[in-house]
Amino acid sequence: MGQTIEILSTKAIDRMLIVDTDRSITGQDGEIFNGIEAARRGVTLAARLALRIFESDDAVDHVHAMSNTVTIRRLSGWDAESSDGTAAIVGSFFRFYV
Repeated sequence: MGQTIEILSTKAIDRMLIVDTDRSITGQDGEIFNGIEAARRGVTLAARLALRIFESDDAVDHVHAMSNTVTIRRLSGWDAESSDGTAAIVGSFFRFYV
């Protein structure tokens, strides 16, 4: 149940990973989460996505979701494994059954 979010592109620049998707996660105002506690307090879809990302990788310290783009900051930078794993979390976010 649910649909996979298509990842249109990912781009790692230093400590930032930019994930562009085929559907909106937030409105145009966007939402910022500076740590797992901020995501836990949230009640929006963006907060739930940020929480999943924080829980999956202890090195992530910042998530910004705006419309169809999610920008994630990782303290130790991005390698192929960490960026692919994070993109997979975003891609499966709207799925109830994997």
